[in-house]
Amino acid sequence: MIEQISDEQWRDAQSIWDYHQMGHERRPADVAIGLGSHDLGVATFAAELYHAGLFPLLVFTGGTSPTTAARFPRGEAVHYREHALALGVPDNAILVEPHAGNTGQNITLSRALLAEHGHDPRSVLLISKPYMERRAYATCSKAWPEADTTCASEPLKLDDYVRAIGDEKLVIDMLVGDLQRIIEYPKMGFATEQHVPQGVLAAYDRLVQAGFTSRLL
Repeated sequence: MIEQISDEQWRDAQSIWDYHQMGHERRPADVAIGLGSHDLGVATFAAELYHAGLFPLLVFTGGTSPTTAARFPRGEAVHYREHALALGVPDNAILVEPHAGNTGQNITLSRALLAEHGHDPRSVLLISKPYMERRAYATCSKAWPEADTTCASEPLKLDDYVRAIGDEKLVIDMLVGDLQRIIEYPKMGFATEQHVPQGVLAAYDRLVQAGFTSRLL
């Protein structure tokens, strides 16, 4: 059991946090897709970007998972929509995809929903929790290669995100788990391969050896 996180472990976590974020320049897109998770900040930031004029149409995608059922009993996408409506996004600018159970389904089911409503977007803005940007990008690149895809997330520092979640070890576990998926999912056909710098791999190995493993496959 990890009783206290060391300075080196925080540095390793920061290295992985920085890697997960794509650093894409914000630019207008035909549609945005808000990827469901435990993090309501995705919907908050999606509403902010909508009001900034970055896209005219927003899809929220996500069903109910074991880790979000208590927080979002009606499903991630439904709760995201309700939050965005409260923040002034008009109802006719939101589509809800309430069934996806993983990131691949987030993309494929959102694309199918858009087609059902007569939309064939060329450019897509993926809005996710901060440490999910790269995995979302890799997944969309595989599932929807024709789309011009960019990523965005709330501009939070790691310290701020840890405070928002309230569980230091869990946040590092999630960073490590997402990196494992970035490494392993291309081998399974779920995502495109992403270059992982040696320093990031070394940080990942140290954190796994130290026991930050609750979110590993």
